[in-house]
Amino acid sequence: MSAKKILVTGASSGIGRATALHLARQGHHVLMAARRTEVLREIAATEATVVGELHVGELDVGRVESVDAFFAKHGDWLGNLDVVVNNAGLALGREGFQDSSEAETERVFETNVLGLLRVTKRALAPMLKRRAGQIVNLGSVAAHEAYAGGTVYCASKAAVHMITDALRHDLGGTGIRVCTVAPGRVAETQFSNVRFRGDAEKAQKVYEGYRILTADDVASIIAWIVAQPAHINVQELIVLPTDQPSATTLAPLRP
Repeated sequence: MSAKKILVTGASSGIGRATALHLARQGHHVLMAARRTEVLREIAATEATVVGELHVGELDVGRVESVDAFFAKHGDWLGNLDVVVNNAGLALGREGFQDSSEAETERVFETNVLGLLRVTKRALAPMLKRRAGQIVNLGSVAAHEAYAGGTVYCASKAAVHMITDALRHDLGGTGIRVCTVAPGRVAETQFSNVRFRGDAEKAQKVYEGYRILTADDVASIIAWIVAQPAHINVQELIVLPTDQPSATTLAPLRP
């Protein structure tokens, strides 16, 4: 498989970090982008098993000026971009919408929806010129099944899935592939910690007693999607742990 230039957003932890490393180990050239550049530099400096290349760039997808600065600074590298993995995203809180913070609602949509659109819009230009490329968006099973305390997050991920589907129509005939990966519960990430605003005990209880997906599991699936030949597009892939029959149901292995 020939090496590709791949941008991964939200690459400082969790699925983003695992995806960037997984792809680099396969020989690809990866630009890891996130707000915490010191963490990215540490990852790039200490990762000894990389076969391809790891590059680092500061990016806050929730801020227009940060996105513009990122694409201006890395313009030459991004000019030959093959793949974008739009991983940056978050959830904040599990209270009902009536008790939620409007500021946090805006932050979720700025990151999960507007941030994804900003990055995608800018990344498409070189792909359209070459009539080739791939957009991989991180969705969620929460886009398909609502639950209490998930009004804002579920809505944001439903938007991601609809954006992906509509974009696929817009880009029909251009040779650019667009897909969504929709995981269920994934352990060993910062997602739950952020959602519970740093309460590690509450965050961990979400996963206790169940066999849950890991960031590496999802990363290997994304890498498989990227590896498919140009005439194959995995439009949407929903992946849940065996112990999670649906977004709201957990069923541990019976004795």
